[in-house]
Amino acid sequence: MNSTSNIPLLTTMRSDRFFLLAGPCVIENDEMPYQIAEHLVKITNKLNIPFIFKASYKKANRSKVDSFMGIGDIKALTILQDISKKYKIPVVTDIHDVRDAELAAEYVDVLQIPAFLCRQTDLLLSAGKTGKIVNIKKGQFLSGEAMRFAVEKVISTGNSQVMLTERGSMFGYQDLVVDFRNIADMQEIGVPVILDITHSLQQPNQASGVSGGKPSLIGLIGKAGIAAGADGIFLETHPDPANAKSDGANMLHMSKVEELLEQLVKIREAIC
Repeated sequence: MNSTSNIPLLTTMRSDRFFLLAGPCVIENDEMPYQIAEHLVKITNKLNIPFIFKASYKKANRSKVDSFMGIGDIKALTILQDISKKYKIPVVTDIHDVRDAELAAEYVDVLQIPAFLCRQTDLLLSAGKTGKIVNIKKGQFLSGEAMRFAVEKVISTGNSQVMLTERGSMFGYQDLVVDFRNIADMQEIGVPVILDITHSLQQPNQASGVSGGKPSLIGLIGKAGIAAGADGIFLETHPDPANAKSDGANMLHMSKVEELLEQLVKIREAIC
């Protein structure tokens, strides 16, 4: 069982500084997650940014039947738990099914509800019942205001530890746009609001069956999000995005993370 206490964690996440959820899209092997975690820990310690390491233990939502889904559930969850213990940081992972909630809760601190599943009542209730912090990604098809009902579902279990993440809205079949009004609208619900600055630049539903993206705009979206008052930033990063096994087209190269976070810290300081 992960030893990080949830209540102090959520209190930390709601400090005056923005917090960060970051890591690879998925656990690809035994070595890569540690490489990324160590790099991000050094940066966030240097910049005094509260940090949650993110990685999916499996990818259930893939376009093609032969797309990479993971290295095995327990193996990947054990890696996440070990990263939490080794680096003394909380970790977050996605869940896709009610059975996933109880399983993943044994290993991680935060359960994340994917955007396409944010209306699934049974999934939200099962996540809430674990007592873990629940991060709900806003559906690409929903307004920020509509996320109130997803939050209410989790709170109905007696668990008030909820965060929301904006990750763009569908613009046609193959593009997303960010409506920064959603940050303010979701903050009105009374929970921390995160901006996902990598998936917001995804270009889904490509004919190839592999999503595209515009990673050159990650910095722009991040700066605008901090200026708009986002409580946290979510980003996916990798040492070799071109060869990542999931979402490589919209990831930030690991070598560029420190420079971006330095810029975001300066913006945050300027508006506080």
